[in-house]
Amino acid sequence: MAVYPEYMVAPIRQDLVEAGFEQLMSPQEVDAALAPTAGTVLVAVNSVCGCAAGKARPALKLALASADKKPTKLVTVFAGMETDAVAKMREHMLPYPPSSPCIGLFKDGELVHMIERYHIEGSDMMRIVNNLQGAFEEYC
Repeated sequence: MAVYPEYMVAPIRQDLVEAGFEQLMSPQEVDAALAPTAGTVLVAVNSVCGCAAGKARPALKLALASADKKPTKLVTVFAGMETDAVAKMREHMLPYPPSSPCIGLFKDGELVHMIERYHIEGSDMMRIVNNLQGAFEEYC
């Protein structure tokens, strides 16, 4: 069950879709995207909150635009909307507690890097960009 009206969420979804992210809508899509043969997958758990708009999404886009190495695939789920897909993604992100926004990098189906909400809230955007690019350099 969706927490927010779709008209409110649509432009926020579109922000990442236009940056090349695939919106995952079901648990099955989440499992398929994170399959062990998927290569490196960058996951953005999107949100309507201010730190997603002011830091997480801009940092994701800037990190990807200026990185030498990049993930094979970019995917996103939207907290408060497709609850089953988000719950499945959060299972894959264990042992980290649920947070949104958050960003995870998977390699061959395994979570190898995580940026939790408190990292996003407590950092400036360039620190997040540098964190992401360091992870890309190491794992992609």
